[in-house]
Amino acid sequence: MLSCEAVQRANSGHPGMPMGMADIAEVLWNDFLSHNPENPFWHNRDRFVVSNGHGSMLLYALLHLSGYKLSIEDIKNFRQFNSKTAGHPELDLDIGIETTTGPLGQGIANAVGMALAEKVLSSQFNQDNFNIIDHFTYVFTGDGCLMEGVSHEASSLAGTLKLGKLICFYDDNGISIDGKVENWFAEDVAARYRAYGWHVIDNIDGHNPEQISQAIKEAKNETNKPSMLACKTVIGFGSPNKAGTADTHGAPLGDDEINEVRKTLNWQHDPFVIPEDIKQAWDGMEKGAQLEASWNILWEGYKKEHPDLYKDLEQRMQGTIEDNRFEGIKALLEDLKSEPDTVATRKSSLIALNALTDDFPELLGGSADLTGSVCTFHKSSKAITPDDANGDYIFYGVREFGMSAIMNGMALHGGMIPYAGTFLTFSDYSRNALRMAAMMELGVIHVLTHDSIGLGEDGPTHQPVEHVPSLRLIPGLNVWRPCDTMETAMAWKASILNRKEPTALILTRQSLPQFDRSDTQIEAIASGGYILYGESSSPDAIIIATGSEVKLAMNAALKAAEEGIDIRVVSMPCLDIFEKQTQ
Repeated sequence: MLSCEAVQRANSGHPGMPMGMADIAEVLWNDFLSHNPENPFWHNRDRFVVSNGHGSMLLYALLHLSGYKLSIEDIKNFRQFNSKTAGHPELDLDIGIETTTGPLGQGIANAVGMALAEKVLSSQFNQDNFNIIDHFTYVFTGDGCLMEGVSHEASSLAGTLKLGKLICFYDDNGISIDGKVENWFAEDVAARYRAYGWHVIDNIDGHNPEQISQAIKEAKNETNKPSMLACKTVIGFGSPNKAGTADTHGAPLGDDEINEVRKTLNWQHDPFVIPEDIKQAWDGMEKGAQLEASWNILWEGYKKEHPDLYKDLEQRMQGTIEDNRFEGIKALLEDLKSEPDTVATRKSSLIALNALTDDFPELLGGSADLTGSVCTFHKSSKAITPDDANGDYIFYGVREFGMSAIMNGMALHGGMIPYAGTFLTFSDYSRNALRMAAMMELGVIHVLTHDSIGLGEDGPTHQPVEHVPSLRLIPGLNVWRPCDTMETAMAWKASILNRKEPTALILTRQSLPQFDRSDTQIEAIASGGYILYGESSSPDAIIIATGSEVKLAMNAALKAAEEGIDIRVVSMPCLDIFEKQTQ
């Protein structure tokens, strides 16, 4: 009722999914979900993701009823400018929203990342009698999510990696915006997920609490496979004239039909009025406080028995990075002053990673089947496998979009700094997840190599032309295009320090020279742009360049100097950072 009433008040929205999945949500939230509305940041909470984000009003209703800081006035302001209750959920942990969803399929991929983070961290930190990281990731998804290619990529990897604490509810209602999906989505979803290696429970009556409850119990007991719970539901359940049709998908029901819903569901209360007995039955504050209190006792015992692990995990989950942790990078910069190298910046990146690994065990790397080419496997990397998650490197396979969305999910979970690599040209595949990372202020790091049209042998499909400027167009994404190992190392440092913005590191395949710099110039790299060559305060001209073109700019400046022309060369590895400096 809250869902259809809020949509009606806003005169826009999607009542169908919330009404159709409400019965599933009631069982999950009241009987299974481990969370504390008083502390949405509790490390060991279950994660809940609404991948079919157009059904956002269901999430808001659940959060309000359970006791999160989301008032009935917020519900009434659904889809209004600057309200907490946007048309699609927007990351806001203060009120219990775990991720931004709406672009279909990405929510389930984020959930895969969350479940993967749980498995990795539990493998690294749990000890005998101390399962300190031990929670589930639940995700609601619909036909649209499962049509999107990113869900295929992420679900396939989830099955391969045996993410047994991932439980997905499929809203199998047979309807999307254009009508009955049988004309464009006729595959056997259950068979597909079994082929991925998932545990599948099919044909659950999504309006039968006993069946839903039993399915969740079975899913929780299957710890070696992720679970797909395919629930047969009626979109717009309770609407006598529109239920089961596309009419309920993305439009208000209308006042007359909502009055009919009241009769059908025997709901005898005014809009937005919740009877006291129902409020009390839904309130999750007391139960949540008890759950966290029990965990806190375990946490304190862990602190006494394993103080070093406790300190490391606490620091990781807080997600703040101190500048004094970069001892490896500091030593590398000193080495580069005395022993300049001439290498491709993709190899410069590996040199920097090797210098970072001892100081930052929370770095979790990967590649979309290009590990050797993008140089993301550092000296201490250990691959995560289906049967051993105690590692720090993921072979994502050829799944660029899935990889990027999974990285977002890991960053959302907390406890690690995800980075992964592919060719710059293939950032097109990842683009929407890169955009979502920027919107959610997630400090993920994308290693994008084989920059520039200097790559002749692979042909035009592998020659990036428009990619760097198109990435720079994404607000909140820092695009670093370093010119040598020194700049690459500083770009890595800046990227790790910045936990609120994603980074794209643009790196070359061709070798580039190392330039001499003073300590002041090295420090200035972090500003995004600085004077690399030329001491005059009034040069005849200024050449600004990035990446592999800095070498060309320096050659031109030196050539000009022979003819008495004073050229200043500015290296600007990151315009996004430079533009944040004072005038």
